[in-house]
Amino acid sequence: MANSPPSPYNRSMLLVADIGNTNIVLGIYDGSSLRGHWRLATDAKTTADEYGILFTTLLASAGIVPAQTSGAIISSVVPLLTATFETLIEQYFGQRPLVVSSESDTGLTIRYPNPKEIGSDRLVNAAAAFHKYHRDLIIVDFGTATTFCAVTKDAEYLGGVIAPGLGISAEALFARAAKLSKVELIRPKTVIGTDTGSSIQSGLLFGYAGLVDTLVRRIEQELGRSAYVIATGGLSNVIAKETTSIQTIEPLLTLEGLALVYHRTTGGSPALTWI
Repeated sequence: MANSPPSPYNRSMLLVADIGNTNIVLGIYDGSSLRGHWRLATDAKTTADEYGILFTTLLASAGIVPAQTSGAIISSVVPLLTATFETLIEQYFGQRPLVVSSESDTGLTIRYPNPKEIGSDRLVNAAAAFHKYHRDLIIVDFGTATTFCAVTKDAEYLGGVIAPGLGISAEALFARAAKLSKVELIRPKTVIGTDTGSSIQSGLLFGYAGLVDTLVRRIEQELGRSAYVIATGGLSNVIAKETTSIQTIEPLLTLEGLALVYHRTTGGSPALTWI
């Protein structure tokens, strides 16, 4: 009699989740491949059961069932949701997730007076970027806030910059200026706006690109040398192309960093050539 095909429940899959102030990014690694990833709205009032049902439904759309997962890791900058996610992952996936902190094994030496102040998303971004490039780096993450992280070729995390994100900058403008209407965050045809909408788009997009280039230049001046500049985060594709300083976009950097930290912590392959 022919051998039966291997059960899909024996396959090793890693659940990774990055909980941000605006979005939650969920991913599932099937061995070395990212099988699927999803971006959800962050809502601290959503219960573990509600997120659990949503997650299992999303995974089912990719042909994955919770029993296939063999591990989980989360990074979170929303303390109210950290415990929620620990609960839902234990209940729905049968795994006790690792929670990234400043004490996690990132492969970096943190040169920060109080490492606990560093957002876990910044740490996993830096870990993944250094693992990929092994050089002086500036990682710019376009999220609710825009963060800049400086990492040296000697694997030292120096610190960085936190600036208001493009989205909340736009919301502040619309909230405080009664006659200005919301506009889509897209590139206008010209820098000189010919109506109110295009003028706002120009100020937001080109002005923000200038902010990025100026901060990168000042960071490099303090480093005393140039660095390779990486962009990531939800708005990276919108901003990066308007800058002169960003050299590459890594849209999945945070998920890759989570997988890297998980494998370093649990004794997986140190090479991780798949990222």
